[in-house]
Amino acid sequence: MAKKVKNRLADDLRASLDELRDFVAGKKTGAVVHQVVPSQSGAREARHKLGLSQREFATFIGTGVGTIRKWELGTRQPSGAARTLIEVIKAEPKAVRRAMEKANSAA
Repeated sequence: MAKKVKNRLADDLRASLDELRDFVAGKKTGAVVHQVVPSQSGAREARHKLGLSQREFATFIGTGVGTIRKWELGTRQPSGAARTLIEVIKAEPKAVRRAMEKANSAA
């Protein structure tokens, strides 16, 4: 790495640490603070009630595992139909499992 790039990297790191110190001390900074909010979708609870991994749950409800991860992280919310299915699974996991197994065996 060129010396100029190393110096710039060191300056950026120092500036970041200074900004962090000021933020922790309660000083106003230009820092952007991101807050992580736990999932409100209920997808994790529904998945756990069925005893499935994220991949298995995705296959079970017919969506991608990335979608399940995003729901559980709270970065995306399920659509109306998916939200309804999640609520039904949370309320009646055994009934949903029986219905899905019956539907899959008929296909």
